[in-house]
Amino acid sequence: MPGVVEPPGATTPDLAVPLKAVADPVRLRLLSMIGSHAGGEACVCDLTDAFDLTAPTISHHLKVLRTAGLIGSERRGTWVYYRIIPSAVNRLGELFAPLAAPAAV
Repeated sequence: MPGVVEPPGATTPDLAVPLKAVADPVRLRLLSMIGSHAGGEACVCDLTDAFDLTAPTISHHLKVLRTAGLIGSERRGTWVYYRIIPSAVNRLGELFAPLAAPAAV
């Protein structure tokens, strides 16, 4: 089909899971908060005050982002710290980059 460009190394089904994950406003905000947090990582305790949601609900949303491959996690004592996986987020950017480019006439 003319004009349809698949990002290199990714297929439409591969991208559907992370796109679905960030389609939720809470998860999109969590992703942004983690990426902009000091040190590039955050624990649930750093994130819950920004939402009118319980810690278990925030943890569920983080699990969806982790399962989608957008964030990684590391347990330190009783806390789990989350960080962005840049390559996964960059793949989403690559998907939309051709759409933002001026169309050839």
